[in-house]
Amino acid sequence: MPENEVILNGRYKLLERAGSGGMATVYKAQDLMLRRLVAVKLLHESLTDNEEFLQRFQREAHAAANLSHPNIVTVHDIGQDAHRHYIVMEFVSGRTLKSLIREYVQREGAPLPVARSLELAIQICAGIGYAHRAGLVHCDVKPQNVLVTRDDRVKVADFGIARAMSQASMHTASLLWGTPHYFAPEQAAGEAATPASDVYAIGIIIFEMLSGQLPFEADTLPALALMHLNEPPPLLTRLNPAVPVQLEQIINKVLSKEPAGRYRTAGQLERILRSYNDSSRQDTGPFLPIHSVKPKTDLDSQRTPMTSERVTEIFERPLVHLSRETQLEALMSQPATGQDLVLANQDTPQPFPRYLNSSATVRSLEGRAVGTTDWTAVALGLIAVGAMLGLIPLWYFVARAWGVW
Repeated sequence: MPENEVILNGRYKLLERAGSGGMATVYKAQDLMLRRLVAVKLLHESLTDNEEFLQRFQREAHAAANLSHPNIVTVHDIGQDAHRHYIVMEFVSGRTLKSLIREYVQREGAPLPVARSLELAIQICAGIGYAHRAGLVHCDVKPQNVLVTRDDRVKVADFGIARAMSQASMHTASLLWGTPHYFAPEQAAGEAATPASDVYAIGIIIFEMLSGQLPFEADTLPALALMHLNEPPPLLTRLNPAVPVQLEQIINKVLSKEPAGRYRTAGQLERILRSYNDSSRQDTGPFLPIHSVKPKTDLDSQRTPMTSERVTEIFERPLVHLSRETQLEALMSQPATGQDLVLANQDTPQPFPRYLNSSATVRSLEGRAVGTTDWTAVALGLIAVGAMLGLIPLWYFVARAWGVW
């Protein structure tokens, strides 16, 4: 049956294919009930025979449906029509950030302007930061999952599928999903993704916007993983002299090898970028983040370099019951450890393990991220100095009265 004649559950009429990836095909569709355009993501049939994945996918999709933010693609519905499993999202008229970067570089022969890159990055952080505060980790942040409208409004897509796949075991194998060019070092090492992993991926995106290229590229997945694990990124100011040094320092911190060396959440990074953007526009002097920023942290130097044998062991285990297209986007990992970060019930958020103990911790971290001056402390100090100076005449008259002088 032609795609434009398929109607899922008598409601969603597929109009045309909008894109395809290793996990799903996206269609522009018509919601016949509400008479509006929607985007339908249809899971590949090679994934729908795994019951564990389907259960996790549905749970993740329900959690993502509770996210309501102007910088996140809204999930309207999930469903099943015979053997076809799908998710219905708002239709965004625009293009992916990946396409925008490529087209701009081809047309202008230069990367995106710094100001535009900052505005887009701040919106990406705002959407993903909102999800972090709700207890969700994206796990597959990449410019292909960032939609940009004609007026440069950002919509982050694909919350749910990547994380569901990363947690669902295929028989004896545990799959870690995502795009390896944007993997955080801990993901490349087979560890579970955290909010700091999303922050690293955002750093790669910002680097790509400002330089027109990726910081790490290799011919094989193990070689690419080793670069994320062991090699520092190229100097951004050398690739693009228009990038201010302070912005390069922020990106270097975001790309720290150890999660503890980065900003903990996308919301914290958003505050840093907004503060930097405001200070650069107002020309109020150099912007200095409250945390020390340097290309390589002390924690980075303590990390034991990952050997090629270890990476090969992680990446070259056989994949089972997956199509060839799917295998190209699958990365093998050790069994995931740690607490499940996804909300089964949005009203009862689960705390993040180790790095975030409560939502209050998130707020306190983000509150400390902005490098503002404590004017209250300055005022109290000035009052104290004035009080001491005011005592000098009193001491003089007391000394005269007692005959000291």
